[in-house]
Amino acid sequence: MPLHTILGANGTIARELIPILQLNGQQIRLVSRNPKQVPGADIRTADVLNRTAVFDAVKGSDVVYLLVGLEYNTKTWKTNWPVIMRNTIDACKASAAKLVFFDNVYMYGRVEGKMTESTPFRPSSEKGKIRAGLDDMLMSEIQSGSLKGLIAKAADFYGPRAEQTSVASILIFDKMKKGKTAQWFVNSKQPHSFTYTPDAAKGLYLLAVTDSAYGQAWHLPTDAPALTGNEFVALAAKYMKAGNKVQTLPKWLIKTTGLFMPIMKELSEMLYQNEYPYVFDSSKFEKAFQFSPTTYDAGIRETAEWYLAS
Repeated sequence: MPLHTILGANGTIARELIPILQLNGQQIRLVSRNPKQVPGADIRTADVLNRTAVFDAVKGSDVVYLLVGLEYNTKTWKTNWPVIMRNTIDACKASAAKLVFFDNVYMYGRVEGKMTESTPFRPSSEKGKIRAGLDDMLMSEIQSGSLKGLIAKAADFYGPRAEQTSVASILIFDKMKKGKTAQWFVNSKQPHSFTYTPDAAKGLYLLAVTDSAYGQAWHLPTDAPALTGNEFVALAAKYMKAGNKVQTLPKWLIKTTGLFMPIMKELSEMLYQNEYPYVFDSSKFEKAFQFSPTTYDAGIRETAEWYLAS
């Protein structure tokens, strides 16, 4: 039975992927600095910045999912991400393991029209430049024939159990649950794609077990057309049984708040994603796997039900 190893096993996407691996009877190894016990899984404690620890964690694996999340800080990303990617690439090469890298869309920068797998890298942020470098590093190894791997990209995401890592969860669902007004960055009238986290995990698994999927980049299944911020909030309000008023946070406020709130400072360079249309296209995946993404109506309803029950 193939061994599927998750680096970053405590994260949002990992939590959605684990039950899929279990359902399909796969051998599972879960790796993180503070791994949680999962029945039947091989649990390993490791820091992905430690090269020896990564080699040990990956040894014997058939598929490795790189799902690591770092503190949302440009300096941390610039220092740590290249080390993590190099450690993971080299460990996979040493063990002849296939590598599945879960990625975002920062490297595209501001895009006019739809983001597709062929959209050129034109990062307009420091974080985008870092992500472009990671993709280039990985694809260089893949194209050289020294590594079998693929890149799977998601838009901003939302979903049940994504309460700590989804901006939509923090600004909308959590606010509504507390009886507060939902918030949105910069412009709530622009369309903004969101990937539903259970779909992202299903997509990762399908890619991982499909030999022909390797050697390329994929956009994970995401519903279309994208909703505007106002439309997303209205649907959330319907299922959260809350008011659908939206408090729009202007750029100047976010930048000013960033003077004394580090996370707001880090977010400010990414505000182009809310100021302009942010439209993610996953038709390549949908056609290849005959996969219909969860609709926004269904995904938002399920997310709301989870919030109301938790």
